[in-house]
Amino acid sequence: MFVIASEKTKNPIKIWLPDCASIEESCLEQAYNLSQLPFIHKWVSLMPDTHTGMGMPIGGVIATEGVIIPNAVGVDIGCGMAFVGTNLKVSDIKTLVTPNGSVIQGIVGDILRNIPVGRGHHKALQSSETLDKAKEELNKYEADKELLTEIEKGYYQIGTLGGGNHFIELQEDDEGYLGIMIHSGSRHFGKQVCDYFNNIAKEQNLKWRSEVPTEYRLAFLPVDTEVGKNYINWMNLSLDFAEENRAKMILAAKAILERWIEKYTELKIEYKNEINCHHNYASIEHHYNKNVWVHRKGAIRAREGEIAVIPGAMGSYSYIVEGKGNAESFCSSSHGAGRRYSRTAAMQHFTTEQVMLDLKEQGVILGKNSKADVAEESRFAYKDIDVVMANQVDLVTPIKRLKTIGVVKG
Repeated sequence: MFVIASEKTKNPIKIWLPDCASIEESCLEQAYNLSQLPFIHKWVSLMPDTHTGMGMPIGGVIATEGVIIPNAVGVDIGCGMAFVGTNLKVSDIKTLVTPNGSVIQGIVGDILRNIPVGRGHHKALQSSETLDKAKEELNKYEADKELLTEIEKGYYQIGTLGGGNHFIELQEDDEGYLGIMIHSGSRHFGKQVCDYFNNIAKEQNLKWRSEVPTEYRLAFLPVDTEVGKNYINWMNLSLDFAEENRAKMILAAKAILERWIEKYTELKIEYKNEINCHHNYASIEHHYNKNVWVHRKGAIRAREGEIAVIPGAMGSYSYIVEGKGNAESFCSSSHGAGRRYSRTAAMQHFTTEQVMLDLKEQGVILGKNSKADVAEESRFAYKDIDVVMANQVDLVTPIKRLKTIGVVKG
């Protein structure tokens, strides 16, 4: 970790990388902007997977006094990870062959057919405790009438994966056991919430003649105002929606796995070590003698002893980690490997054939409706997850390493 404190920084910037050469210029510029905000508590923290985002770097963590920033949470509120381990040895099922291919291929294909991906939604209403509760507590949300329809739409979105870097993976740990990992968030629900309140924040900041320049794209809402409280209500609803979304997909993936295992083996599945955590959110926390709003945009909470998930890119490794509670990072760590190339640049640098050959050589089964954009999410488009982990040894301790054996992408 190194620290930047110069004429360009009102508050220091702490970066969990070797030096400035390890960070892209546009990302660094966004960090300088954050450091100038009048309500920053202590400093800006950038995790080792950091890269340029919208207004705030992905892999960025800030603590603010009295305000909350929609764009510092992001459009996919509650995006995060779910994981469940099993007692199944991959070696016991990997070589099983069905009339239509291997069992792993069958499971991956079944997941792709039964869990909507990309922009796909369920055709029928799904059950949702989160949305049912929201309708019971409608007084918390009814001031923002433009968003109320999102609650009804959410019943079709719950339990769906999305696209981009979201995935469902079958993984093998270093002891040979099978696990299921999911990366997904609040779908279109959270995006609508972010866009709606970010627009209000921009309008209000202009009216107040805010000292935060509009080009920073970091419009804020005071948390003691009605609109600030409304955003927090809707953000928390989006967080609950995202958590339930991942939980429903884990249940669906378990059911699919059980069908295939029961059909082709006599093995009995047991599940263990279930995890469900966010990496795009803001929460009120106590740091350095103050209650502050910690914004984690592409970062996980890593309090001492806390268990969380840090994924790599498809075909590389992912990690289950235990937090060390490092105060300088506001008890946070990276949320993944972090992009090395933008999606457009990845498509320019790597061909579909290269990526498919790489997955084949590693024995990874890919489930994807269209292979045309597969290079966007190849492991080549991301930083080396092991380098990322090496740069945050003071933030987390790895307790389990997992390798992709099958992956479903939107």
